[in-house]
Amino acid sequence: MHLPTLTLLEQLIARRSVTPDDAGCQALIAAELRPLGFDCHDLPFGPDDFRVSNLWAKRSGTGGDGPTLVFAGHTDVVPTGPVELWSSDPFVPTHRDGRLWGRGSADMKTSLAAMVEAVREFVAAHPDHRGAIAFLLTSDEEGPARDGTVKVCDWLEARGERLDACIVGEPTSVERLGDMVKNGRRGSMSGRLTVRGVQGHIAYPHLAKNPIHLAMPALAELAAVVWDAGNDHFPPTSWQISNLNAGTGATNVIPGELVADFNFRFSTESTPEGLQARVHEVLDRHGLDYRLDWSLSGRPFLTRPGPLVEALAGAIRDITGLETELSTSGGTSDGRFIARICPQVVEFGPVNATIHKIDENCELSALGPLKDIYLRTLERLLA
Repeated sequence: MHLPTLTLLEQLIARRSVTPDDAGCQALIAAELRPLGFDCHDLPFGPDDFRVSNLWAKRSGTGGDGPTLVFAGHTDVVPTGPVELWSSDPFVPTHRDGRLWGRGSADMKTSLAAMVEAVREFVAAHPDHRGAIAFLLTSDEEGPARDGTVKVCDWLEARGERLDACIVGEPTSVERLGDMVKNGRRGSMSGRLTVRGVQGHIAYPHLAKNPIHLAMPALAELAAVVWDAGNDHFPPTSWQISNLNAGTGATNVIPGELVADFNFRFSTESTPEGLQARVHEVLDRHGLDYRLDWSLSGRPFLTRPGPLVEALAGAIRDITGLETELSTSGGTSDGRFIARICPQVVEFGPVNATIHKIDENCELSALGPLKDIYLRTLERLLA
């Protein structure tokens, strides 16, 4: 294991930073970065009862032109669930069976600690490096993601900051550290469909209008639609119903409305506008009396092989001997916001087998190699 990375990681895990509470994690990281020459900006956003902590820290090199490489991530963690089901206190970092146990150990405080220590070693060896190194951290990734990275990106854009490449420290490895890098993500768009009928006695259906019966043919058609065929980087777009509610609680009442929640995970072959239009066409053709409210949480992004992908893949090869797999699978991340202002965004971090679970943990033996991969990537891009 790498002792400095472990020490910082344990300090981060010990802070109960359940979203959106940063619990001092960013202040701890900023205190590590300032002596290395980083200019740090605390950027709180959001209402007083849901205040989000954000940090932008940047160090410009003196060795000439070069890219700005950003390390991005989140200091917040998901709730623990029933504490009594944990083998040890989720906020007391615990060593057992060659692993470090605690909430955030995999998602994603290990990456943050490794990033900081990689930068520390890189600056010591290359104080006059090219380009710039930056950190973009938020405490609103595991929550609604309204006042975190998206707001910082707006702030950076208004300042005219140039971001050339970004590594988000999400836990992307599947079985071994380095076996997978996310070089893109699908878009995510949700809808809430309310189909209106007429409530009435179930014994007199001719005096009522059952929204369940009316909606089912349209919903079945939507479930069978082939939205697109995907492409070399993305699977086909999927449409899934997540919740379906109707009824008054009584067995002898035809309900007055049906509410269906659904979600698109879509590829670059489709657009939000096009998907919305196709859904409305189906609903209109079935003659439904409905309201449909849309929520777009992120557009798809893709970073094709180029300087960042090649530098990171080469670093993984150097440290682990693995040829990493590029993938766009999984859910969304804050990379969707950063990609709007940064042309190269990838995600890379430790094994994700225990993220969000009871007894979340990471391999102690992976701390050093993870730090070294980030360090080697810095060397390839900025030395």
